[in-house]
Amino acid sequence: MTSGVAQALGRIAERDPELGAFTEVWPDKALAREREARELPLAGMPFAVKGRAGIRSHPARRLIAAGAVPVGATSVPGPGTPWQTWGLGAHGRTVNPWRPDRTPGGSSAGSAVAVAAGMVELATGSDGAGSVRIPAAWCGVFGLKTTTGLLPSPDRTGLASPGVLACSAARAETYLRHVLDGYVPRPARLPVPAVLSPGLGFASVDPEVARVVREAVDRLAAAGVVRMVEHPLTLPDPAEAWAAVRGNAVTPATRRVREAGDRALDALFARVPLLLAPVTPTPPHGHDGPGEVYSTALTWSFNLSGHPAASVSAGFTPDGCPVGLQLVTDRGTDAELLGAALAVERVLPPSRPRRFS
Repeated sequence: MTSGVAQALGRIAERDPELGAFTEVWPDKALAREREARELPLAGMPFAVKGRAGIRSHPARRLIAAGAVPVGATSVPGPGTPWQTWGLGAHGRTVNPWRPDRTPGGSSAGSAVAVAAGMVELATGSDGAGSVRIPAAWCGVFGLKTTTGLLPSPDRTGLASPGVLACSAARAETYLRHVLDGYVPRPARLPVPAVLSPGLGFASVDPEVARVVREAVDRLAAAGVVRMVEHPLTLPDPAEAWAAVRGNAVTPATRRVREAGDRALDALFARVPLLLAPVTPTPPHGHDGPGEVYSTALTWSFNLSGHPAASVSAGFTPDGCPVGLQLVTDRGTDAELLGAALAVERVLPPSRPRRFS
């Protein structure tokens, strides 16, 4: 019987030349680790790490200690490429497994592609402006950004949080169960009161993306997963405030923007436990870049505020591009967020590109 690690390595060898998801693959080390891990809780489960430095991250070290086996490092934007756009793997440009002429998003590009194409079921990521949620949305997989400070992060700005890309919310729960001390599952009590805010009060959203998200939310409401509540949400555009924090150049004006966003979200979560929105304002763009529209427009508010946020697959645009539905809950309620995502995925199950099924 072929081991799980050997199967993952075989899929990587078969599929990665087309997709460019990995920068490095570690077959000898992985097979050796698997033999040593058989009696541990995760019993040799193969996973991938984001970038070459990912093997040193806190989540990777905790997964390895629990018996998971890293099989390789996934692609991130290469030198000189815009951070929000591409990954660069050992075989060249990282491509979207649903539409190779489109980007998978970034910066956790290779991690999302590796999961979407079935090379691994789980890959680590990090999210400073949407870097887990955007590629998860554009590759049709589950992505979770944890609450700021919940897990150790090397990012001194406080914007980036560890995260995970996985084939499902259930597999992502495996991640949180083993990297977070004291994790306790929190199944959702249905229906979950929820607010839908397509543009968060400031962003323009592509009509097709808005339609897919609205139809997905309607399905969730009809299935009794959510109960929609009217609560207008108007967040300030966080672009300048995010850039100021990232550049250590905060001004009174950008501080006020951040505080206004916090107040609006605190008021929302005092009334309802779940916020729904698109993950991105547009479908995945081509490899020549995003143009004038920031793919981060709907994600980086929650890096500023510190809230946990996830992407679940909502459906597809008519030209076959995945669309992500963003789920956001109050700070520190990561277990509740996963509980809601598990319920959502029972109605909106993830899918895989046909040629990689």
